[in-house]
Amino acid sequence: MAELIKLEVVTPAKYVVNEDVEIVMAPGTLGEFGVLSGHTPFLTSLKTGRILYKDANGKERMLFVSGGFAEATPHKVTILAESAERRRDIDINRAKAALERAQKRLAEQKAENINFERAKSALFRAIERIRIAESKGL
Repeated sequence: MAELIKLEVVTPAKYVVNEDVEIVMAPGTLGEFGVLSGHTPFLTSLKTGRILYKDANGKERMLFVSGGFAEATPHKVTILAESAERRRDIDINRAKAALERAQKRLAEQKAENINFERAKSALFRAIERIRIAESKGL
């Protein structure tokens, strides 16, 4: 059995994950990174995407995360996220509705009051939530 590392995923509203895990994979702004027990300490910003980890029993788990920061120490990974959801907690219908709204906003290219960066971010968040919710992983 692999040596375990503590994983904490926290949003402004709640703890999403607080458990011992074998490995953590997360979407850093400079690329995806992985952390095992004994990792060199570092701090990085996160982009919207998915966090994959293996729990203490070796089962793969998946989360959606929208921005934030990650800190790794030799024995702990702390993720402070703007928002985060376990795969099982993602409302697929809500994500599909958000996708449609974002696509509609982006299609209105002549509208002066549309914030295209915000619409693109909403589109990407919706796509990632749908991908995670529809994946075969846990």
